[in-house]
Amino acid sequence: MAVDKMELLKRYKELKAQGVSITLMELKKQLESEEGVNDSAPQPDSSPAFVSSFTPQVETSQIQLQQVTESQVQTPQYQSYQQQFESPQMSVSAFMPASEPLQQVPLPQSESMKYSGNVSASLSEEEPRLQKYALIGYPLGHSLSRFIHDAGFKSLGMDFNYEILETSPDSLVDRIKFLKFNGYSGFNVTIPLKLPVTLFLDEVDSSADIIGAVNTVVINPDKTMKGYNTDVIGFRKAIPDDVTLAGKVAGVLGTGGAARAAITALAQSQVKEIKVYTRSIPNSMELMTFLRSKFPNVGFNVYQIERIRDLSDVQILVNTTPIGMQGRAADLTPVEENELRTLPQGAVVYDVIYNPKKTVLLKLAQKNGYRIINGVDMFIYQALAAEQIWTGRTPDFKDMKIAALENL
Repeated sequence: MAVDKMELLKRYKELKAQGVSITLMELKKQLESEEGVNDSAPQPDSSPAFVSSFTPQVETSQIQLQQVTESQVQTPQYQSYQQQFESPQMSVSAFMPASEPLQQVPLPQSESMKYSGNVSASLSEEEPRLQKYALIGYPLGHSLSRFIHDAGFKSLGMDFNYEILETSPDSLVDRIKFLKFNGYSGFNVTIPLKLPVTLFLDEVDSSADIIGAVNTVVINPDKTMKGYNTDVIGFRKAIPDDVTLAGKVAGVLGTGGAARAAITALAQSQVKEIKVYTRSIPNSMELMTFLRSKFPNVGFNVYQIERIRDLSDVQILVNTTPIGMQGRAADLTPVEENELRTLPQGAVVYDVIYNPKKTVLLKLAQKNGYRIINGVDMFIYQALAAEQIWTGRTPDFKDMKIAALENL
């Protein structure tokens, strides 16, 4: 029996206010189990059994079958970086996948990055049809997604529409209704929605299942939705071939959806250890447990990001936080220059932010002689993979990159 989404969120907030430690997925499983016994759902026990699978199964009936217009989707005033990431909806524990080990999925080796399986939104060359796609997240004033996707669709000879739809966490429910019932065939997801959007999906692919976050969604004709994560592919393919990762120590700043994609790509590349730097160590312990079970050959350690002092054993440092992003904190850096200078000679500094093309962190790294990688190529590769999922065809990478660079 399906659990009403609004009731689920209400019960979750009540339990959190009472100090009960429970995730949304755990609560949903308990309510479903209890509804199978009787029609009234009692309060869940304060120590629920751990959910056995990450993949959320939210039925279509849980979202009322009513159309929502764009004007009805409310977007609040801009919040600061700290407010955004201290929001209860964004806690790691609330959306953390279960600790039950999942089978590792290797990175695709083909340059074409073809996805196997039946992609319901794919198009045949004989039956092209007009489709609408969008990006949701908040804020989106910095986004170049429309330019690169327009260029990608054009390279395929497809006159599709791609929109930028600012969506705050509080308006996510209405936004999903709007997309499902207003002719959209799919959408991309960016911060801070990569984790909570999973609650609305009927199915996720293996990469999204490993990472616990989604950045690409297909809306099927029957209004069911499947989520994918193309950030792992994008992150790995953006690293030059002459950069060796096997046996190295990596440092990752952040624990959100982009961080999990980076950590997965690094672990699959056989790094020796990954040091994770976070604002809240207690909130990251479930993530560490999960990662250790997924990648037993990689060492995982967590540190306070504000207390970085020594990076002398880190060969590749990756920023996955929004600090330095245009429109958020473009004049700031997650690591100050004195601490950055403790990186060993020959270290690589990789910032997944693509706008601006060279963040304050990358400027400081370059100034001190370190090799830098910006987020532009990762951005293009993940978008290219999304269009492959939607259309079944491979757009032109060069056309998409030119479009991005022209609008930076």
